[in-house]
Amino acid sequence: MPLEATMMIIDNSEYMRNGDYTPSRFDAQSDAVNTIFQTKIDSNPENTVGLMTMAHKGPEVLVTHSKDVGQILKAIHTATSKIGGSIDIPTAINIAQLALKHRENKNLRQRIIVFVGSPLQGTGADEREMVKLAKKLKKNNVAIDFISFGDGIEEGESKRAQVDRGIPPEALAGAAGASGSGGANNFEFGVDPSLDPELAMALRMSMEEEQARQAAEEQARQAATNAAASSEHADDAADVDADEEALLQHAIAMSEGRDVDMGEEQGDDDEIDEEEAIAQAIEMSMKQDQGEQKKQ
Repeated sequence: MPLEATMMIIDNSEYMRNGDYTPSRFDAQSDAVNTIFQTKIDSNPENTVGLMTMAHKGPEVLVTHSKDVGQILKAIHTATSKIGGSIDIPTAINIAQLALKHRENKNLRQRIIVFVGSPLQGTGADEREMVKLAKKLKKNNVAIDFISFGDGIEEGESKRAQVDRGIPPEALAGAAGASGSGGANNFEFGVDPSLDPELAMALRMSMEEEQARQAAEEQARQAATNAAASSEHADDAADVDADEEALLQHAIAMSEGRDVDMGEEQGDDDEIDEEEAIAQAIEMSMKQDQGEQKKQ
């Protein structure tokens, strides 16, 4: 997170007594202030946070550039006794800008967070004044967040739209997790690189790493698919070769078996011929002997 000096402007007008947020709008706003302070300090120990009000008798700075949560809580407690009147947004923003200008560490970027829980009134509802204020903030490189909350505030939609037109995207960064009046911007990832280059770079690198990871997974998946297909074709070819080999062996065995059978039959025939020849010879010999005996 970048080094930042933040000035939070809270709404302490009569509207903050409303109970649409439990137990009241002001108490809900106090919890949000405490959360933002802790987030800012935890993100970078060099960050500082200030607090001021913008209603009652007029805008008043309660804490300037502090890292102590105790001072913030004490200021909130003090503001509870100063609820009343109506808000004066332009004057409060000008005072907050002056407080940021006199920050000790000039390397800290400037940011203003404005809590609005009541309708815009007076110069805060004047479009020309808001445009003029927006140009001044842009010139001094001050980022600003508007956090709008409270039932019934929607009735002043046209007035909040004037704030939208008055604060350009270059000077406005939406508050995360809140209903800000700044609207959307056209920057990549919703972050202005000129206001927060580290965050923009981190988001860009994260996106590139995610794209590279997805590409690697897709390549590995494709390689696995190709390998499986090749293995299947190889198995099919091996099966075909095995079948052909088996058929060939069977044909050879059958051929050899016929040759052997034919050889055995021929041998038997030879033996039969020899026996017949011997029997005939013996028979002829016996006939000759009988003939000689008769002559005698």
